[in-house]
Amino acid sequence: MTAPLTPRNNQPPNEPPHHGRPSADDVPSPWAVPATDHGATAEDGGPGLARELREAALIALVVALCGLLLGALWNWLAPHTPLISDTKAVYLKNTEGEEAIAADGTFILLSLALGVLTAAAVFLLRRRGGVPLVVALALGGLLGALLGWRMGMWLGPTVDVAAHAKQVGPGVTFDGPLLLGMKGALLAWPVAATLTHLVLTALFGPADPQPAVYWPAAEGTPAPDGPPPSAGGPASDGQERPAPDERQRPGDERPPAS
Repeated sequence: MTAPLTPRNNQPPNEPPHHGRPSADDVPSPWAVPATDHGATAEDGGPGLARELREAALIALVVALCGLLLGALWNWLAPHTPLISDTKAVYLKNTEGEEAIAADGTFILLSLALGVLTAAAVFLLRRRGGVPLVVALALGGLLGALLGWRMGMWLGPTVDVAAHAKQVGPGVTFDGPLLLGMKGALLAWPVAATLTHLVLTALFGPADPQPAVYWPAAEGTPAPDGPPPSAGGPASDGQERPAPDERQRPGDERPPAS
């Protein structure tokens, strides 16, 4: 009496099916999203974000210190308002003068120029961009404008007009303090820096890498909808390739028609 043979379809549990080939359940789907590394990145709040924040803080500090240059240039280039006094009050020497408006315009033009220059310098040093970098440019530009405003007033004539008039004497022309009439001019630097950096990043910044798509060729993987590329379509050499059901197999040769 002999033991019955084990059917081929009923494999023992300890024997891998298909003679070592992976089953359909073990083959990854070609449409599945590949697993990503869950390590620390800038978006996840890891060391990358800490490094970007340190760089942004340093950039904001350097840009803000450029406000000292803004104050010096503003005091040098902006026209000063001439004043004159008598024994009772201080008056404008030229009542129709536009020195005050010219001083505001000079401050705005210098702020715009420094905003463009600082944004271009930061872009050349660090082309990757990022939200912390843009925020650092805007914040540093605002602090630089505030510092330049106060620096220009400090370098210019004293704001104590009465004491200055008493010092020079009545009937003597002296320069008035350097004042900023339009406080909205303080936003010229951060706006110019932000827009310049965004434009440079859009035109000359590195392109985002395209994700690679993998199509594993394994048995049991479902194929996408539609006919395969070789089904009746043109071959790579330009000749028409027959469909799989129209190909002749060995032994199926048809006799020529008489």
